[in-house]
Amino acid sequence: MKKTGIFIAAILSLVLNACNSKMTEVNPLLEASNNPFGAPAFDKIKNEHYKPAFEAAIAQGKAQIDSIVNNTEAPTFANTVEALEYSGRTLTNISSVFFNLNEAATDSVMQSIALEVSPMLTDYSNDIMLNEKLFARIKSVYDSKDSLKLNPEQARLLEETYKGFVRNGSNLAGEDKAKFKEINKELSQLGLQFGQNVLAATNKFFLTITDSSQLKGLPDYVKEMGAAEAKEKSVKGWVFTLQAPSYGPFMQYSENRELKEKMWKASNTKAFKDEFDNREIVKKIAGLRIERANLLGFATHADYVLDENMAKNPKTVNAFLKDLLDRTLPYAKQDVAEVEKYAQSTGFEGKLMPWDFSYYSEKYKNEKFAVNDELLKPYFKLENVQTAIFALADSLYGLKFKENKDIPVYHPDVKAYEVYDASGRFMSLLYMDFFPRASKRGGAWMTSFRDMSVEKGVEKRPFVSLVCNFTKPTETSPSLLTHYELTTLLHEFGHALHGMLAEGTYPSITGTSVARDFVELPSQIMENWAFKKEFLSSFAKHYQTGEAIPDELINKIIAAKNYLSGYTNIRQLSFGINDMAWHSLTKVPTTSVDAFEKEAIKATQLLPAVDSTCFTTSFSHIFAGGYSAGYYSYKWAEVLEADAFSLFEEKGIFSKEVAASFRDNILSKGNLMDADVLYRNFRGRDPKPEALLVKLGMGKK
Repeated sequence: MKKTGIFIAAILSLVLNACNSKMTEVNPLLEASNNPFGAPAFDKIKNEHYKPAFEAAIAQGKAQIDSIVNNTEAPTFANTVEALEYSGRTLTNISSVFFNLNEAATDSVMQSIALEVSPMLTDYSNDIMLNEKLFARIKSVYDSKDSLKLNPEQARLLEETYKGFVRNGSNLAGEDKAKFKEINKELSQLGLQFGQNVLAATNKFFLTITDSSQLKGLPDYVKEMGAAEAKEKSVKGWVFTLQAPSYGPFMQYSENRELKEKMWKASNTKAFKDEFDNREIVKKIAGLRIERANLLGFATHADYVLDENMAKNPKTVNAFLKDLLDRTLPYAKQDVAEVEKYAQSTGFEGKLMPWDFSYYSEKYKNEKFAVNDELLKPYFKLENVQTAIFALADSLYGLKFKENKDIPVYHPDVKAYEVYDASGRFMSLLYMDFFPRASKRGGAWMTSFRDMSVEKGVEKRPFVSLVCNFTKPTETSPSLLTHYELTTLLHEFGHALHGMLAEGTYPSITGTSVARDFVELPSQIMENWAFKKEFLSSFAKHYQTGEAIPDELINKIIAAKNYLSGYTNIRQLSFGINDMAWHSLTKVPTTSVDAFEKEAIKATQLLPAVDSTCFTTSFSHIFAGGYSAGYYSYKWAEVLEADAFSLFEEKGIFSKEVAASFRDNILSKGNLMDADVLYRNFRGRDPKPEALLVKLGMGKK
C-alpha cells in the first residue's frame, strides 16, 4: 500500500489505551523508534504485536480519512490530496515490516496472521478508494487543476491520485461497487494462499543421498553444501533441496540421470496435484481479475494493467513478444542442437530431456570455453563481491557504506548499513540478507521498509532491503558465488540504488514506484558490469591464495557471455507469453491449468514437453506478486538497458558524467514524469530496440 499519513497523537493515544488494556507490554510497532534514523525495532517485535498494531493503525487511518471527508472548507490540494497522501502512515510502516518479514523470515503463525489481516487491509483500502465523498473532493481539485498553479510534483501527485481512484472503482455505483470490494478482498486472500502453498511445496521436498557413489560428478563445494544441509536437517548423508543454490548445481553436475529426473519433476510440479495444489486458485484468480477488469470497463486484466505501463496495451506487448520470439527462435534452436550434438558425441543416446540439459550444456560450455562455476567460484567470495559492488556505487554515484551493528535486524544473517553520498548526506539504510532458509521464499528481490518522503519539512530517507538466496558458507569454505549469483546481486543492487537515491516529497511517486515495465531498467543495467574486465579485475581474488583472477579467465567469462543466449531468451519469453495468455482471457478456460499452459507456450518449446508437470502453479511473480500482465517487462527493460548501457560503453563504464545523468534523470526521479519522458531526458532519444539483439550477439553493431 503506497498511501501514507500523519500521526494524530490524540486519536492514536485512545486506540493505544484500548489496545494496551489487553496487553502487558507496549507494542513496538506503535511506538516511535529510538533506533538510529528511526529504524524498525526488529529486536522487540513479536508475532503477538502484529494484529493489535494493525487494528490500531487501521482505526487511526480511518480517523484521518474522516477528518479529510468532514472538512467544512472547500477542497484544496493541501487539505485533500496532500492530506490523503500522508494519511495511514502508521499502517504503511506496520504493513511494510510485516509483509516483508512474511516473505523473508516467516513462520506458521505469521502466515495465519497474514490470512487474517489481509481482508482487513483490503477493506480499509476499499473504504478509501470507494468513499464517494472523498472522491468528490479529489475530483473537485482535479477539475480545477489548471488554475491551481501547482508545481510539477504536486501536479503529478494530483494526476496519479485521481487516476488511482478511478482505476480502483470510484466511478462505480451500487452493486458494482460492492462487487468490486468483494473481488479485491478475495484476490488478496488467494494471492497469499498461493504464495504460502509454493513455499510449503518447496520446503517439503528434499533429496537424501546416503550412498556416496550417487554423488558422482558433483564438485566438492556441492557435496559440502549437501552435507551441511543434511546436518541441519539431522539426517545422515547429503541433502539437496529445491532452493536455487542447491538445485542448480545438482542439475548441472550430477551424473545420476535418475536422480536429476526426480529433482526436475519435483521442481516442475510444485503446488501441482499435491496437498498444496494451486490449480483451482489459479483459475479463481484469473476469473476474478477478468471480472474486476470488466467492472472498470476493460476487456481483460491485461488491458487494465497495461493502461498504466509504457507499453499501454496488450497489442503492443504481444507484438513485442512475438517479434522477439521470431527473431531469436532460430538461435535458440541452434543452441539446443549444438548441446544435443555434443551430448551424443559423449555417448548419450536419444533425445535430450529437460533434466539432461543443464548437465550437458554445462559440460559443453566447459569444453568450448574452458570456464565453469567450479573454476570461478573461488574468485567470487561473497564479502569481496559485496565490497566491490559498494566500491562501484562509490565510483559511479559517490556513495559510502558503513555497517551499523547497533541497528536491529530481523534475522542473524542480516546486516544493516548506513549509506551516505559524497557530500556526507545520509541517503538510506540498507539491509542485506543473503542466505536461504525454510522461512524465506526462493529467488532474490529488493523491497523497502520505508519510502522516501518529506513531511512537514522533515526529510525521511528510505530504508531499503536486499534479499537473496546465495550459497551458504560451509565448515570448510566461505560463501562463494557463481558468476550467475554475482550477476543477480548486481541486478538487485540496481533496484536498491533506485530506492536509495530517491528524491521527492510524496512517497507514492518516489523511488521504485514507477511503471512496471520501467522498474527493471535500473536493475538490469547493473548486470553489465559482471562482464567487464575493469570491474572483475578490481576485486576477484582467490579466497585461499589471494591470487588475482587471471586475465585469461576473465576473457573466457566475456567470451561465454552469450552462450545459450538464444535458449535463455526463449525461456524468458515463455514466461511472459504464459503470463499474457492467462491475463488476456475474457473468460476462465474450461481446460486444465497444465493443458492451458502447454498450449500457450508451445511455440517456445525447445525440449520435449513432459506430462503431469506445470510451472503456472508456482509462478508466484504473476499470481502472488505484482507482475500479472507484466512479466514481459523484464524483456522490455532489457531493450532499455541495452540501449542505455551503450552510452556508458561510449563514454566509459565508470563515467561519472553518464552516471550523474542516469541518477538525475532516472534513479532520483521516481514517477515524477512518464517513463518514456524520463528515458528521453537521459538518452536524448527513444531507445533503439536493435540494441538488445546486438547485446545478445544476434544483431549488427
